[in-house]
Amino acid sequence: MTDRHPTLRRFLTRQAAPIDANLVFLIEDIASACRAIGNTLRNAAFEGAQGSAGAVNVHREDQKKLDLIADDIIARSCENSPDLAALVSEEREAAHWLKTPETGDYLLFYDPLDGSSNIDVNISVGSIFSVARVAEDGDTDVLKPGTDQRCAAYALYGPTMMFVLSLGHGVHGFSCEYGTGDFRLTHPGMSIPEQTSEFAINASRQRFWPVPVRAYVDHCLAGETGPRGRDFNMRWTASMVADVHRILTRGGIFLYPADAENGQAGGKLRLLYEANPMAFLIEQAGGAATLGAERILPLLPESHHQRVPVVLGSAAEVARLAEYHAQ
Repeated sequence: MTDRHPTLRRFLTRQAAPIDANLVFLIEDIASACRAIGNTLRNAAFEGAQGSAGAVNVHREDQKKLDLIADDIIARSCENSPDLAALVSEEREAAHWLKTPETGDYLLFYDPLDGSSNIDVNISVGSIFSVARVAEDGDTDVLKPGTDQRCAAYALYGPTMMFVLSLGHGVHGFSCEYGTGDFRLTHPGMSIPEQTSEFAINASRQRFWPVPVRAYVDHCLAGETGPRGRDFNMRWTASMVADVHRILTRGGIFLYPADAENGQAGGKLRLLYEANPMAFLIEQAGGAATLGAERILPLLPESHHQRVPVVLGSAAEVARLAEYHAQ
């Protein structure tokens, strides 16, 4: 078991290019938070933790009780991690500084509970993480482009709890072993298949879609008699983690465009703790991630909670959608 499915710690400490010990500690703290969140989700119905918190977050979105619980678990698990300077969360209006930043300190960006609207109907949800570094002593700028990420990860709370991680040289999936609670490597070298016949988009927003997205979806839905010459399946989980995990496992494309309804806000998904980490993971698995035509990762953030359009998945399919935009 140890050799075939090494633990997360063994994997981190046996990298060909050794990584900073304090980054190892931080990743392990993140994984511990994910275990705690997973256990909380399982027991939520018994502990009165389901349903609305009766408040809205900085985005004016209804907060679930578990959004706040997950945020607190991650903060408590990670705040004592060596060299962690700040936490930047979807549920917090501003960055939470833990210390005076020094060169090389870490910044943790996270969406504590992605897809929380699925909780009450018992559909998979997740958590998303991104880690960047402080550029110099006293640097309190957390608006880092995605190209500055040191690593990115997500947890999937499904039939199997998983922790999927990239340190910048490939993507690896760890499953939580029942009984021990250890995250063990079960999906090494995850790679997105080049060919796909699946796409994920919220079809209820069709009336708002821009012309290129509408044309792309219409051509997929036309099936084998249409321009694509084959049948496609449409998927939508309302959890970015679940949809991205499906793409990492069997290919496909995920679309959440800026449209006539959300375009003034820039889109739907947040750049720092949703789009950037997922783009990092997708590219490391051989896929592509764009704003529709331009790559996501080089984009310089303008605010903590900036929203952007997101198109990611199998590289050929993402490039095809970019052609629709160009036309």
